[in-house]
Amino acid sequence: LKLAGKKLSDAKIVLLGAVAANTTIARLIIADGGDPAKMILFDTKGGLHAGRSDIEQDPRNYRKWELCQKTNPGRVTTEAEALKGADVLIALSTPGPDTVKREWIRSMAPKAIVFVCANPVPEIWPYAAKEEGAFIVATGRGDFPNQVNNSVCFPGILKGALLVRARKITDGMAIRCSHSIADFSAKRGINPEDIIAKMDETEVFAVEAADVAMQAIKEGVARVELRWDEVYPRATADIAARRKLAAAL
Repeated sequence: LKLAGKKLSDAKIVLLGAVAANTTIARLIIADGGDPAKMILFDTKGGLHAGRSDIEQDPRNYRKWELCQKTNPGRVTTEAEALKGADVLIALSTPGPDTVKREWIRSMAPKAIVFVCANPVPEIWPYAAKEEGAFIVATGRGDFPNQVNNSVCFPGILKGALLVRARKITDGMAIRCSHSIADFSAKRGINPEDIIAKMDETEVFAVEAADVAMQAIKEGVARVELRWDEVYPRATADIAARRKLAAAL
């Protein structure tokens, strides 16, 4: 969004797939300032909205029902309609390459952001999304530009939580980890083909760990209080030791 010159609070966001990953992503985006009225999620039966009695009646879907009540006030039911003028698509759904249609991408807003994260085949090939006007395309794969998956997050967020003996990982800690990755990436330079730190940029994990640890302390869930400049070198040393051990195996 920074590269596209847009704000999270203004962005129209469509999420394709509504199981654990994308419902959590939607919840965290809202917690971080996204406007739920500008968000639409889709499951296998169509758009989520307050009229989805099938979701309301199933207690296992309480997270989805929470999002039904907050998002998609216009009760949009098709992906084609939802993506008209959308700024962002986040797809964690059925592997493609035609799960997401070319014409859907073509109908999105200028400088559209397309995250198609199904593996092993993204919902649309990155080159096809680019040909239809997407500004930034990311996938879950390391052999395409812009790999976005949880491998860039987990080492840091877990290390930070463990070093301060956090009682749990809160939404605030997850959001802080996201901002930590974004800030680190921006400082070393980003462009539409390189929006996020890669797995071999191991310093990002130590930075994440320190930032997440500080958030845990701030929220009162840490059993041990450390300073940022205490967590960072410890995380850096632990990462270096593990990498050395792995290289020797």
